[in-house]
Amino acid sequence: MNDDLEKRIREAMANPQNVGELPNADAVGTVGNSECGEMLRMWIKYKEDRGRKVIDKATFQSFGCETAIAVASLATELIKGKTAEEALSLKTNELAGDLGPLPPMKIHCAELVQGALRSALEPEAEAKPLSSSTSSAQPAPSLLDSFNQPKESGVKVIFLKEGEQGS
Repeated sequence: MNDDLEKRIREAMANPQNVGELPNADAVGTVGNSECGEMLRMWIKYKEDRGRKVIDKATFQSFGCETAIAVASLATELIKGKTAEEALSLKTNELAGDLGPLPPMKIHCAELVQGALRSALEPEAEAKPLSSSTSSAQPAPSLLDSFNQPKESGVKVIFLKEGEQGS
C-alpha cells in the first residue's frame, strides 16, 4: 500500500463512525468467514422522507483489518439518506469514499462491506415493514456470538483472560 492510503486509513481509524449494534434495526446483514477471521455485520434503520423510505442510520461491527473497518465507517456515512436501491447500486470503489482507490490486495475489504450491505438490504429484507419495538422481538445475535458459533467443521474462538494460556 502507498503511504497516502495508509495515512487516510489511519485517519479513518482514529475516529471510526457508527460502530456498534443498532437497537431496533430494520435490517441486519452479516458476511464473512470465521475460518479466515474476517466478519462484518451491518445494521440499518429506515425513516420516511418525503414519501420515500430512506436509510436514517447505519452501524457496523467488524472482525477484520483496519482497511475493512475504515471502509465500513465511511460507507455507513455514505448511505445515509439513500434508498435501499440507491445504496445497493454503489460500487465497491464508491463505498471506500475518501480512502480513494484501494490496491488489489485490499479490494476484498470493500467487498466485505458491500456484502454486508447486500445481506441487510436484500429484497426480502426490503419488503418487510418497518419494525416496531415490541418486547417479544428477539435481538439479533452480536457479531461475537456469530463468530463463536462453531460450524460443523468450524473453529470456536475463545478469548482468554490476561495471564491465561491455552492448552
